[in-house]
Amino acid sequence: MKPSEREAEYISRMEFEKRKKIEEEKHKKLKGEEKEQLKKLHNMRCPKCGMELIEIDYKEIKVDKCSECAGIWLDAGELEAVSKLEKSGLDKLFSVFAK
Repeated sequence: MKPSEREAEYISRMEFEKRKKIEEEKHKKLKGEEKEQLKKLHNMRCPKCGMELIEIDYKEIKVDKCSECAGIWLDAGELEAVSKLEKSGLDKLFSVFAK
């Protein structure tokens, strides 16, 4: 039996909350120096391939594009800002990244 859409959403939300709690506990255990070192290693690096990200400011939305794999990354809150753009604004945003 397949769960309904609402059940699937609930299950996904509960799984996210569970994983988030586990990560928060890990972060509490990390020492300050260790956190700083991790931040230096990963700041402005592509989550997929590890290469540098290039930040582009488009209509007050800072979009990060990988210099190697061309992946596009958004920080917290930026997806919501992008979703509010009109279709023409969204097309213009992605034309910035066209090859």
